[in-house]
Parts: sequence; C-alpha cells; structure tokens
Amino acid sequence: MDSESRAAADLLLALCRAAEGFAGLRHPLVRREPLSRLDPDRAMAGAEFVLPDGRVVRFAVTLAVTGESFQVGGEVFAEERVLLDLPSRSLPEAAQALAVFEEYTQEVLSRAPWFLEELIEELSA
Repeated sequence: MDSESRAAADLLLALCRAAEGFAGLRHPLVRREPLSRLDPDRAMAGAEFVLPDGRVVRFAVTLAVTGESFQVGGEVFAEERVLLDLPSRSLPEAAQALAVFEEYTQEVLSRAPWFLEELIEELSA
C-alpha cells in the first residue's frame, strides 16, 4: 500500500473511531441521535442530543479537504449558543490532520457529559 492510500485508510479509521465514540455518549434524561456524514470533500462525526425543553445540543468534529490541505474542526453548541469552538486548523499532511482530528475528538467527547449536566441543571434552576 502506498503512503497516500495508507493515509486515507488511517483517516477513515479515525472517522470510524470518532463515530463509535459519539455513539457511546448517553444520558438518561436526554434523547440522542447519531450525526455522521461522509461527503466527497468533508466528513463529520458527532451526536445531537435533544434536551427536555426541546433544545438541540450538537457535539461534532469535522475533517475536510480544501485544495492541498486538510481542515479540522470541533464544536459543541446548543441551539445558537456556542459552548465549545475548537480553532479550525489547516494542515498540509494527512498524518498531521489525523493527529489533530483525534485530539479534537477526545476533547469534545471528554467534555460532552459535563456540558449535558450543566444544560440540564440550567433547566431545573
């Protein structure tokens, strides 16, 4: 396998791991819907939660190809309120993009339970 094919396979595996991580997010009081997209030039893995008051909370990481570089991003938002917006990174190599994508995935996944608890506590206040 050549290096470009290997890089593409590694990125696909990272997307699968991210989707699996988001599929594992749960909260007993909140309905969850998986959110994954794979388009020719952009991929997203994430989950949307619907709070008891109807607001939607989105947790997502993205990986896009723009020209000769890769764009990686991560976000958490509730309706129009941004809770976490990781800086969009433009990286020239697939290996670099993979490292940042995995870092962003872990950042969003690790903070998801805290964000959900905070939002649910706001409802009962």
